[in-house]
Amino acid sequence: MTSLVRETALHSRKFIQPWVLMQQFDVLIIGSGLAGLTLALKVGQDRKVCLISKRGINDGSSNWAQGGIAAVLTDDDSTEAHIQDTLIAGAGLCDAAVTRLVAEHGRETVEWLIAEGVPFTREEDNSGFHLTREGGHSHRRIIHAADATGHAVQKTLAEKVQQHPNITVLEEHIAVDLITAGKVNMEGSACLGAYVLNNLTGKVSTIAAQQTVLATGGAGKVYLYTTNPDVSSGDGVAMAWRAGCRIANMEFIQFHPTCLYHPEAKSFLITEAVRGEGGLLKLPDGRRFMTWHDERAELAPRDIVARAIDFEMKKRGLDCVYLDISHQPADFILSHFPTIYRRCFELGIDITREPIPVVPAAHYSCGGIMTDHIGRTDIPRLYAIGETACTGLHGANRLASNSLLECLVFGQAVAEDILSQPQMPEVNLPYWDESRVTDADEEIIITHNWSELRRTMWNYVGIVRTNKRLTRALHRIHLLRDEVHEFYSNFRVSNNLIELRNLLQVAELIVLSAMARQESRGLHYSKDSPSLPDEAVPTVLEPSNYYSLLDSHHGQHDDKHHHAHSHSE
Repeated sequence: MTSLVRETALHSRKFIQPWVLMQQFDVLIIGSGLAGLTLALKVGQDRKVCLISKRGINDGSSNWAQGGIAAVLTDDDSTEAHIQDTLIAGAGLCDAAVTRLVAEHGRETVEWLIAEGVPFTREEDNSGFHLTREGGHSHRRIIHAADATGHAVQKTLAEKVQQHPNITVLEEHIAVDLITAGKVNMEGSACLGAYVLNNLTGKVSTIAAQQTVLATGGAGKVYLYTTNPDVSSGDGVAMAWRAGCRIANMEFIQFHPTCLYHPEAKSFLITEAVRGEGGLLKLPDGRRFMTWHDERAELAPRDIVARAIDFEMKKRGLDCVYLDISHQPADFILSHFPTIYRRCFELGIDITREPIPVVPAAHYSCGGIMTDHIGRTDIPRLYAIGETACTGLHGANRLASNSLLECLVFGQAVAEDILSQPQMPEVNLPYWDESRVTDADEEIIITHNWSELRRTMWNYVGIVRTNKRLTRALHRIHLLRDEVHEFYSNFRVSNNLIELRNLLQVAELIVLSAMARQESRGLHYSKDSPSLPDEAVPTVLEPSNYYSLLDSHHGQHDDKHHHAHSHSE
């Protein structure tokens, strides 16, 4: 039996024996970060909303964001300057219209957060809000809540969502796959909802919705070192690709230059604002090195700083470099960076007296599910917002603190579009069936393959890439994917299995995108193609062209290496 026929048979078996779990909503939001919460509050005024959170409602990347939100809030700054800074950082690949749209809505979205009660940091004389400056920005325009902006915003909005009468929050739930009309033998291609696993009961329910929104965040978990929380497994990108959406610019993975280097400090980010407030990067002997790499030194864009650190570490055989802000007054450090101070102090590092050991780590995906200027994907009734989407704002490199702003602006845009849609009749969808699968006899394959995938991506698809490394990575990913696909086909799904399946899909998309870009631009740096052509062209992957894409890199491929687009449950 060919792979395609076998998977079609597997696909059809999912709709035989019904579970009792079936729910209907107007809007299904998959993801509980800032994008999802903003949308839920905006659309909940007139729609019945279900918001899915893989862990607790506050366990996503938004809650970890330290720096702040970029917006033009002072008379000496301008929207044009913000736009220009964004375009420069994006290395020619930003969508100019989307960039203007987001920048122009910066002030009103921040004012909305202030009205909602977010406790942003004020100046010492209480004359206004304190604004900081980060790499790539020409002005101080980052409004923040000390060094825990994401937590302050997330906590404020999450409390309102949980109290909202029209919003049902399902924590400890993970989406397995989207349900499209074609999958259930209905006319058209619209998204009708999703299958969702309850992590506490192990049961999969069917959630039908008139509109479905992917707000699942990034895919940092695909790398060995990341600033992201464990939930960042690229679920939205993988589900959208399997459903037939185009994916764009996945090669542009932003590596944050400064993640705390300590055996007990898992994924702890040292915000860029530390460098914005005078922090200096140094070698172990105390010498600064950023001035050797860029005239903007520590305030150069993140990709330049990350590559500089990577270069110095590899050249000198270092485990880390050091970020030093101890020359600033202790009171200044304690008031501006209390979270960082406390965490470092717990680990025996007093940042008022000594430098912080740091290394680069995977931080943000600039690419994702292709959307238009109001968050619509290729599939009717399916939207994508936040880090899982590729709106065109970030281009080849995200400007610092534009990500939370994008979540706010597109959350509002999608809400307006959904509220403008007429209500439709409810649709009864097939239930998830697992009558032909069993409990896994052992799950070591999941932990082993996840570990191997992360190391493969770190070693071969990291800050600096080569064609040989990418080819090697793709080969390993396909071997791992085949093992996991067999496991997925025969055993009951679990959170870890769903995440690993999605991570393998996202890893393949990252590698294929990187192979397609024969130049060095923004966050994608290839030693084989170091030049930067004048013309900037997005990398767009289409599920319908998957085989030809593989052919262009392999010359030939076996049917067993076909991708998950035709395996849709």
